[in-house]
Amino acid sequence: MPSGAGGAAHGEEGTASVELVAAVPFLLLAILVAAQIALAGQALWSASVAARAGARAALVGGDASAAARASLPRSMRAGARVAEGEEVTVGVEVPRLVPSLPRLRVEAGSGLEPGDG
Repeated sequence: MPSGAGGAAHGEEGTASVELVAAVPFLLLAILVAAQIALAGQALWSASVAARAGARAALVGGDASAAARASLPRSMRAGARVAEGEEVTVGVEVPRLVPSLPRLRVEAGSGLEPGDG
């Protein structure tokens, strides 16, 4: 084996392990951020579905607030805010993966008139 080739490889021994250990926290942070964004999207989707259910109930003379709350996931029902007017608006708190993150709320509204699907 040439002396130059063995010496270059020997000097970089363990470098990959150190780079991996340095990159792992950033990878975990990226996964955590992506998961938190996905939770915010799911909360917004749930609020939208609940607002639509409330609007349908209001259209047929039912209890819009009860219908909206019933269509939310159990974990979001307690803190949900439902407002009725020309449209039904539902606001829910975004679940947090890290308790020290600030509390965020998302809202969605829906209104139906006779003849709407």
